This record gives sequence, structure tokens and C-alpha cells, in this order.
Amino acid sequence: MEKEYNNNRILAIDIARGLSVILMMMIHTMLIYGDIPTQTESLLGKFILLVGKGTPMFLVTMGISFVLSRRQSLQSVCKRGLYILGVGYGMNALKFLVPELFFGGLPDAFVQAYGLASGTFRTGVFFLLLGDILQLAGLTLFLMGLINHFSQNKYVPLAIALLIASISKELSGFRFGVEGLHYLCDLFFSNQFNVYFPVFPWASFILLGMFFGRWYKELEGNQPLFFKKMLLVGSVFLSIGIICNFLNYDYHFGDYYHLGPGGSILLMGLNLIFLWLTNLMVTSVKPNKIFRSLIFCSKHVTSLYVIQWTAINWGMYLIGFWSHTQTTILLLIPVIISLSISIQVLYNKIKKQVKKSLKKEPLASSLY
Repeated sequence: MEKEYNNNRILAIDIARGLSVILMMMIHTMLIYGDIPTQTESLLGKFILLVGKGTPMFLVTMGISFVLSRRQSLQSVCKRGLYILGVGYGMNALKFLVPELFFGGLPDAFVQAYGLASGTFRTGVFFLLLGDILQLAGLTLFLMGLINHFSQNKYVPLAIALLIASISKELSGFRFGVEGLHYLCDLFFSNQFNVYFPVFPWASFILLGMFFGRWYKELEGNQPLFFKKMLLVGSVFLSIGIICNFLNYDYHFGDYYHLGPGGSILLMGLNLIFLWLTNLMVTSVKPNKIFRSLIFCSKHVTSLYVIQWTAINWGMYLIGFWSHTQTTILLLIPVIISLSISIQVLYNKIKKQVKKSLKKEPLASSLY
């Protein structure tokens, strides 16, 4: 793991994003392996589902990091978007098609939870096209590239974020009525579980991060002032979100994966305040092994996301699906986290070794 920290990055953002990776591993472990009483009634289940509402933290930090990256041209951003989409669908193939083809088929209970039948072409296509965070990130990158291309005003991504959050519930489930376009519509507006993170409303969190990234640059890297402003905006958003959810909880927050405006704004506020608290922590605590581990997770967020999901899904053939109590889940969580990070470390070493061998290769051709 990296032993030094790059001062060009915002430490609190990396720590928060690294923590979000760990939280996602915990959530996914419980969602796949925990039985229904563990997920819905146990203290562990309720706690993990609660911290699971911190998924937007990953999205907000993505938007901030995007602005601070060097690749800002429309062409490079679109290439990145295509790459992330490719990784997303590649992950689906690893998670679902490899087990289907080589492990004797997906577990019946898992497939039936989606109302499908094992071993059918329809089931294979459904899981290959399943919409997740990586599909959301890839599509949103195209939007961010267009925003970058046409405007550098920091309020433009904020205005678009609030617009998306405001109209998402009304557009939820929208389709053009053309059979071939249903899936494309679902990636943007789905109200079903073929797409867990549709662009409307989830892109609003990434664009909110883009707004704060631009604000950070405008403040010339003044981190104390930056996080104070984040706290202020977060407090306003949280207050508005609480009021909206109090007035009509079912509309605004009843379906977590397909939020209404009040639910989105509430989570925006909570995550902005959490980022402020994270900065408060990192400025008060000396660098340590935990920080270095979280920074490592942050820097490898995409590959770790793929690794942990693949490990968890393949693990169903050894551990089972929806079949364990909270005691077993408590034991499995550190195993999944350790296994995923170990695979990432091994992958990094192999990648580094391959690069070294490729650099030596031209010596053979120098004879010609």
C-alpha cells in the first residue's frame, strides 16, 4: 500500500471515499448472505441498512475528484465514460455469466428473487444488463463532459443537479413506448430493479460534487473555508429534506433506489455534513495505518468495487444465498474486506511486474 500521501489531493475526500468502499462491502455481504430476519430485524441488519444510505458519499466525492483531475477535455471525459461503462458490463459478466456458464448456473433462490428462472436466455440478458453504480457513473461522465465543454460556471452543475433531483420522481418509470428503447429509458428513469441507480435522481449527487469541486478551485485550495461552506450548504439541504420527508415520506423517501426530491436533498445534506465531519477528524488525528488503508481503497475504488462484488457473488456457491444469521455475517464481513483488498494488492503487484517486463522487451528488438 502507498506509504505517502499526495498533497494535491484532498485528504478528507479520499478518506470518505475509502470508507464508502468498506461500507459497500459490508452492505453487499449482508444483502447476499444474510437471511431476511437478519436484514430486516437484527441490530446488525438495521445498522448496515442505515449506513447503506451513505452510498451518495461515494457519488459526491466522485464529482469533486472529477473536477480536480487533469482529464477535463470532452474527448477524454467521454473516453473515460465509455471505459467505466465497459467495466460495469464486464463486472456483470463476471458476477453472473461466469457462474451461469462454469459453476452450474446461478442459485435458484437468487434468480427467483428477481422473478426469473435459472438457465434461460432471458435471465442471462437481464443480469448482463443490470444497471449498477458503474453504469450511472459512466453515463453521468458524458453529462459532466458536456457541462465542462459549454460552461465553467460552478452554479451550472448545481442547477442541473437540483433540476434532476426535483423532477426524478415524476419521470420515474418513463419510457418512450418503443420496444428497443426501453432499456435505455430504464438506465435514466427506471422505477424497477433492473436498474438500481438510474441517472434520475442519482446523477444529481455526482453533479453536486462537481459544483463543490469547482468551488474548491475557486477558493484556491483553501480547505478550512471549503469545508465550512460545505457544512453550511449541507445544513440547509438537510433542513429542507427533513421538512419534505415529514410532509410526505412515501413520495420523497419511500423507495430508496428511486428517490423523490426531498429524499435526494436530505441525503445530499447528510453526506455533505459527513464530509465536513471527516475533514474535522483528519485534521485532528495524525496519519495512521487506517488512513493509509482507506486512501488505498479510495485510489482503487473502481477495481475494488468489481473485485468485492465478484468475490461476494461467486461466494454464493460456497456460502449460500440469504441463509445466514447476524453472527455469521459479522464473521464474513472482515473476510470479504480482507479478501478483496488482498486481491487488489496482488493485482497491483502483477500489473507492476508486467509493466517492468514490457519495458525490458524492446532490448531484443534493438538488434534489428
